[in-house]
Amino acid sequence: MNQVLHHRQLDCAYESSPIGHSARGDTLSTEREIMTWESFGVASRELAVLVNDSGYEPDIILAIARGGLLAAGALGYALAVKNTYTMNVEFYTGVNERLAVPMILPPVPSLIDLKDSKVLIVDDVADTGHTLKHVLEFCEGRLAETRLAVLYEKSQSIVKCDYVWKHTDLWINFPWSEKEPVAKHRSTVRDA
Repeated sequence: MNQVLHHRQLDCAYESSPIGHSARGDTLSTEREIMTWESFGVASRELAVLVNDSGYEPDIILAIARGGLLAAGALGYALAVKNTYTMNVEFYTGVNERLAVPMILPPVPSLIDLKDSKVLIVDDVADTGHTLKHVLEFCEGRLAETRLAVLYEKSQSIVKCDYVWKHTDLWINFPWSEKEPVAKHRSTVRDA
């Protein structure tokens, strides 16, 4: 399936700054792709068009929290799918910093009685692809069909999504995580 929409180049900005280092000591570019609220609206609508034009009619949209929550909500409205679930998967702990493996956090969605359902799994980005692979493995054998939709997919992703708004290898600043959190907790991580 793997469909990619060629979007308008004015929808996202790029920001470049000197090269930095992650906590693991890896060298990483601080050049970033910047998604604004306006470009998010365009991207989510165009992603919905891709899904619709493919003929796929999901019964359920499964949002991968936190990054996929807003995209899943927008797709739910655009595709007229009211039945939405949320799965919280923790993997990123900071910019280019991850746990050893993704962890599904409670509450875990119950997929009982959904074996005949077609589910669109939505996340903001397929970076390494490990989060989406973990979710696919969780859903395996429990649903009739699953497809993946993301705003961004990176070339290093081990999972190739069915619906992609844009490919990039830059770190992405999303409008919902661009600013520091209002609440300060010991475990607060801005970009994760």
